[in-house]
Amino acid sequence: MASIINYQQCPCCGSTNIVHQLKAKDYTVSNKLFDIWHCNDCTLRFTQDVPDAANIGPYYQSTSYVSHSDTQVGLINKLYHRVRKITLQNKKNLINNATKITGGALLDVGAGTGAFANTMKEAGWKVTGLEPDATARQVAINKFGLEMNDPQTLFSLTAESLDVITMWHVLEHVHNLHGYLEQYHSILKETGKLIIAVPNYTSYDAAHYAEHWAAYDVPRHLYHFSPESMNRLAKLKGFKIEAHHPMWYDSFYVSMLSEQYKNGKGNLVKAVWNGLISNLKTASNTKLCSSVIYVLAKA
Repeated sequence: MASIINYQQCPCCGSTNIVHQLKAKDYTVSNKLFDIWHCNDCTLRFTQDVPDAANIGPYYQSTSYVSHSDTQVGLINKLYHRVRKITLQNKKNLINNATKITGGALLDVGAGTGAFANTMKEAGWKVTGLEPDATARQVAINKFGLEMNDPQTLFSLTAESLDVITMWHVLEHVHNLHGYLEQYHSILKETGKLIIAVPNYTSYDAAHYAEHWAAYDVPRHLYHFSPESMNRLAKLKGFKIEAHHPMWYDSFYVSMLSEQYKNGKGNLVKAVWNGLISNLKTASNTKLCSSVIYVLAKA
């Protein structure tokens, strides 16, 4: 029988002031319903009764899971790949601006099929990629000639050896949340930067689609972050948030998936409209974006 995690306290701040928030469906693999709880202290939301790290693997086994298979089947995945070419350059520029250097030692955690790692390698960075999924690692070898390491090698890396650590939509998947962040603090140089991108449940598109919001992505997403909960987590682990950056395209991508989940079919016009509204509401406050990039430094 699979081991299930039932939280009696918040997995971010440890508070017992937690309440049931909503139910969300796994539309990708199992069609099962999962409970999402809310912490009244740090505002983190988290998926309750999830399989532990040893047993969650089957929930990632889907040909439509684009970050592992690199599939271009279907309109949404085709658009994802077109937009990715732009976002990869944006990420590279963001890192160069945040670090004030144009080359150094970079660790990409949850590297998927290696597109970002390859972009940074070609830009002159010394890149190490960590990826748990064997299929994704094989795609990285076939497509880019990149050898990805198992995530457990994270804990054997040398202290203060890295200029940058990146997690692009990965932190919400990590069972060992505190262990990872403690290790990041150890292996980053004093001037190093930790770049974390996560979905934001306080965004307009999250409120609009509610339980159908695709970025809940239960049970693969263990945690559902708000800017407040990210700030609390950063402080707990010896970091400070230096900057927030928007991921403008995520609102459209998530809205397209959410339309499918809500109505049983995609509605591109509605999705684009809702994504646009979400971005317009973000114009004066990046913290309201569908997904937020956090730039962290050692406190």
